[in-house]
Amino acid sequence: MKLAGWIQTRRDHGKIIFFDLRDSGGILQLVCTPQEKEVYELAQTLRSEWVVEVEGEVKERPDAMKNAELATGNVEVGVKKLVVLSEAKTPPFPIDTPGYDIDEETRLKYRYLDLRRPRLQKNLKLRSEYVKAVREYLFSKGFLEIETPLLTKSTPEGSRDFVVPSRAQPGKFYALPQSPQQYKQLLMVAGFEKYFQIARALRDEDPRADRGFEHSQVDLEMSFVGMEDVMNVVEEMTVFAVEKIGGNIAKKPFPVFTYEEAMKQFGADKFDLRTEQEKKEGILSFAWVVSFPFFEKDKTGKWTFTHNPFSAPLNEEHEAMLLKGKDIEKIITSQYDLVCNGLEVAGGSLRTHKPNVLRAVFKTMGYKEQEIEEQFGHMLEAFSHGAPPHGGCAQGFERLLMAFLGEEYLREVQAFPQTGQGRTSVMDAPSELSEAQLKELHLKVQNPSTKLRAGK
Repeated sequence: MKLAGWIQTRRDHGKIIFFDLRDSGGILQLVCTPQEKEVYELAQTLRSEWVVEVEGEVKERPDAMKNAELATGNVEVGVKKLVVLSEAKTPPFPIDTPGYDIDEETRLKYRYLDLRRPRLQKNLKLRSEYVKAVREYLFSKGFLEIETPLLTKSTPEGSRDFVVPSRAQPGKFYALPQSPQQYKQLLMVAGFEKYFQIARALRDEDPRADRGFEHSQVDLEMSFVGMEDVMNVVEEMTVFAVEKIGGNIAKKPFPVFTYEEAMKQFGADKFDLRTEQEKKEGILSFAWVVSFPFFEKDKTGKWTFTHNPFSAPLNEEHEAMLLKGKDIEKIITSQYDLVCNGLEVAGGSLRTHKPNVLRAVFKTMGYKEQEIEEQFGHMLEAFSHGAPPHGGCAQGFERLLMAFLGEEYLREVQAFPQTGQGRTSVMDAPSELSEAQLKELHLKVQNPSTKLRAGK
């Protein structure tokens, strides 16, 4: 048998040396004896986290040496050949512990070591299994997986954009997508009817425990549907995928609350329905929240959207109120949010597919006609070419996995997250650009305290 991996631990028992070899499949005990002289001598030099390749014979362990806590605890490998593939320095922190007590900056600086710990290996494997199950469900329902651009136009979608300067067009900028919102609606106009992707969303908003600059979401859109159609697909997908990874769900179908009911009963539109016993058992409790106000006043007293400016009013009555510009505070949107254990894990709506209704939304928010054309003319033009009624949803499955795994921070289910201060894992970013790069991009740094490192 031939194996390769990392040395987890080394135990020298005089005439016999034991090693635990770790790879992506788990841990297996190796045994080196003086009968294999070269192997035995080399084994005496090995240390934890060295990478080795071994060949040997699989044997059953003696009854007294069996380890019921390991999947491979009944067997061991008697090593006949041993090759050191890579030596390793002493890690800056232990990797055989949960790691919660280690400073965040240090953990993320050495994230490639942090990810070796069993807890994070398990988390990311479950993440992959969840995404696999989501794809399995959506493909079975006739959805197409289609990617949308990462370089797009800056438009108001609720958060600040990350922007990218254009080298070829001085003074102009791309925006990184806060969501694929407009492109997935354009796919509906194109006639694809059922779209999804595992999308990256980038938002320049202050990081906190359950959000960062970047996150992944199951993004989907459907044509010729009502609210219940979309909610049913998302609910079925969620149940299918959660149960595939071993999750237990409190109530099926998910209970539904109006926004007004949720605020009266829980004081918030994100709430936890679990009993104390269900919390101890790690149960997932889902609920839908519907019938949100379309608009609210911002800090300056102007109307702004509560969720998404591309949402449709709840029905013809509320659409008429929007078009007349009256009783703005009473207009209800066709928004639906999915909450789980106190976290918002999905949100979506039926979309406006009528040019006059979309114009009315932005007029309500104080946009002038020229501004509407400059920022949203492409959507208005698309809707004028025969747009089907459509709606969709984005599931922040990383938050859902936080709830399932009992993790407090989003970073525990992401491979390379940012720190709480917005710095990237491992790499030193954000960082300064060289003068040559700034010149090529037609940019100047106005802050005189910024010192550029020339040539970097």
